[in-house]
Amino acid sequence: MTEYRKSSHSVYDIRYHFVWVTKYRYKVLRDKVALRLRDLIRQSCQSSDIVILKGSVGKEHIHLLLSCPPHLSPSKIAQYLKGRSSRLLQEEFPELKKRYWGQHLWARGYFCATVGAVTDEMIREYIEKQTEDELEENFKVTT
Repeated sequence: MTEYRKSSHSVYDIRYHFVWVTKYRYKVLRDKVALRLRDLIRQSCQSSDIVILKGSVGKEHIHLLLSCPPHLSPSKIAQYLKGRSSRLLQEEFPELKKRYWGQHLWARGYFCATVGAVTDEMIREYIEKQTEDELEENFKVTT
């Protein structure tokens, strides 16, 4: 069974799979840089009440499976994690600041997909069983 997370006014299970890459796909995420990046992402997630379910740091990309509170949008999560990690890594590692002279460690985009235990078919079936009305509509009134 899925473990739901709780906040003061909501119960939720929101999970996202994120992937983003270094600019120009330079393989700069090695050794101390990779370890420090992992620590920075852990700190950032912990401060925002984001739980890392699984993650990996490749030589030129990041994979994260995150459980997030409902008030955080995927775009804000990506913006926060990418921005903070880029800024702090470039401050700590001068070789990165020299290579990425425009101060952009990460490529512009990212991949994000929702992950869940409930499938589209399960939701459709649940909604269909709410009423005995035989109308061929996608959006029904059940009263």
